[in-house]
Amino acid sequence: MIPQETVNRILDLAQIEDVVGDFVTLKRAGSTYKACCPFHNEKTPSFVVSPSKGIFKCFGCGKSGTAVGFVMEHESMSYVEALKYLAKKYNVEVVETEETAEDIMQRQRNESLLLVSEFAGKFFQESLKTQEGQTIGWQYFKSRGLEDETIRKYGLGWAPVMRTTFTETARAAGYKEEYLLDTGLCKKYDDGRVVDTFHDRVMFPIHSVSGRIIAFGGRTLKTDKTIPKYVNSKETEIYVKSKSLYGIYFAKNEISRQDKCILVEGYLDVLSMHQLGIRNVVASSGTSLTVDQIRLIRKFTDNVTIIYDGDNAGIKAALRGIGLVLKEGLNVKVVLLPEGQDPDDFARRHTLEEVQDHIARNEQDFIGFKTDLLLDEAGSDPLKRATLINDVADTIALIPDAIKRAVYIQTCSVKFDIDEQILTDRVSRSRTDMLIADKKERDRAREREAVSSRPYDDVPPPQIPDDYVPYDDPESVPFVPAGMPDLPVEGIVVTEPYLAPCEKELLGFILEEGCTDLDFDRDSRFYIEGEKINVAEFIDGILADDEADFVNPSYRKVYDEYFRMYDEGLEQDQMRRRLLDHADPEIAAVAKDLLIEKHQLTVKNYELSLTATATRLVMYVPKTLLTYQCKKVELESRRLTDELAQTGDVDRQMEIIARLGEYNRLRTRLNNELGRV
Repeated sequence: MIPQETVNRILDLAQIEDVVGDFVTLKRAGSTYKACCPFHNEKTPSFVVSPSKGIFKCFGCGKSGTAVGFVMEHESMSYVEALKYLAKKYNVEVVETEETAEDIMQRQRNESLLLVSEFAGKFFQESLKTQEGQTIGWQYFKSRGLEDETIRKYGLGWAPVMRTTFTETARAAGYKEEYLLDTGLCKKYDDGRVVDTFHDRVMFPIHSVSGRIIAFGGRTLKTDKTIPKYVNSKETEIYVKSKSLYGIYFAKNEISRQDKCILVEGYLDVLSMHQLGIRNVVASSGTSLTVDQIRLIRKFTDNVTIIYDGDNAGIKAALRGIGLVLKEGLNVKVVLLPEGQDPDDFARRHTLEEVQDHIARNEQDFIGFKTDLLLDEAGSDPLKRATLINDVADTIALIPDAIKRAVYIQTCSVKFDIDEQILTDRVSRSRTDMLIADKKERDRAREREAVSSRPYDDVPPPQIPDDYVPYDDPESVPFVPAGMPDLPVEGIVVTEPYLAPCEKELLGFILEEGCTDLDFDRDSRFYIEGEKINVAEFIDGILADDEADFVNPSYRKVYDEYFRMYDEGLEQDQMRRRLLDHADPEIAAVAKDLLIEKHQLTVKNYELSLTATATRLVMYVPKTLLTYQCKKVELESRRLTDELAQTGDVDRQMEIIARLGEYNRLRTRLNNELGRV
């Protein structure tokens, strides 16, 4: 068995477009890539790769999956063989081990830490709504120009002044002290007292790429210099600061769509830029930019624009970041703001068009940035000019792509009027030294990893049989309108085709939006004053009232598994991810069929996509339930009609006729509610 931390690392490094690109020539199409499908013959490309979702999908033959799934399908490999192939591609050492009881406990522990963090996120959001939170925290956010929607979307909150409010609330909710301490949300004194780590601060939750809360940053509003301005969560199994970027969950789709990531330093820089309309922005959260953060960006784009403050500290930070970004093979540009302004200030003082124009006009590649910055210092001093040129050449040496290095050498040669061969020699020597140093560092890292290793991502995936293909959890999957014909899907058992479309659509609503509240109008017969009900509970309640179960076994199995996890208190994203990666191939096949897009965009689909999700749910969930009820009545009527034709028992005939009358009246009522004649 491959250790979970190794599996996590392989999956984190594997970029779907990079893996598929080894076998197929991909062409960018907006935020995705297109190609002719490698699994069947076609002249018009219908094979799509989505970097932001980490999946591929052919709209011709229907094959779909993740990077691991593609390798398994294309190379006829098992799951473990595909992982080993990717490990070799990304230079990850694989040492197989047997799963121990400790491994299982670690997975459970990680999930417990995440649940505690998510509870804390909801607590801080609710605390912001209290009188204390409104007076202090909410007023501060408003003073920084943040709108209610931004505050809600990013889950901003307030940590109460009292030092034990969160601790007492969490204990009362049943959370163990062990996890409250291990997440760093609470701390324990020598005398046994347990208190809140975060108190009297505005709170900024930090999300993983999948959208789960993994840590917090808390800012004091006091001017007392003895109090730290920011208090951040300590590092845990689920949160490694050097591998996290603030705002990545909210920015990743826009980064992929625009094929560019804007990198800033602080929480408010991200929030103000996002609110202005520039949504491909993330922050290194006050820490120096790290290699792991750059690799996280590279999952979505190869282009980075660094926007730091225009003061000396911002310039130094930009210089440090350039080398790291180039070394990882990304294209980097730098934008400096007017001195004394940070991205937060600049975004609040200018319109969207002005900020976009400033970025477009002031973006510089690293040669121009370093030259403009250092040339004035060098002046006519030949030694200082030589130092500047060597510095630029050493930066070029960091670029892994030989063609890019050659182009930059030519640019540098022209700019400084120096022989190209001299620069080439300098770059070659620097690159050799760098590669030797990197090899030594990798050797030392292997030695350290052999002694102790840290789980690489927020939640290790469950152990899965070797012959099963896992699927990533795609975000923002559009609804598939009812009535679209679907081909039979391998692995899904359908025993009653007449009811299958309705059961499939109801299950699709549950898997996609099960935890979303249904906002019925007051004149709706489903509206109840002061009560909210989500999609999953609404569907389950209606079916329970009718004493109806799903008839088709595959859909019934997924339905039961969803509500088993729902009763455990799992979040919607967690449930979808676990269903897609389920050890039971039948459950995974249904989840994949429902959660990965099956149809290319049509005019009808486009029109439907313009309708807000809340509106679609209120319209189509009750309608699908009514259609399902109507079809069940029709099936039972057919069964009774067949029995009537075959039975010779007069009493039974009269009983059947009476039942058929009831079903006809019920069918008429249901058709009226559906608006049918």
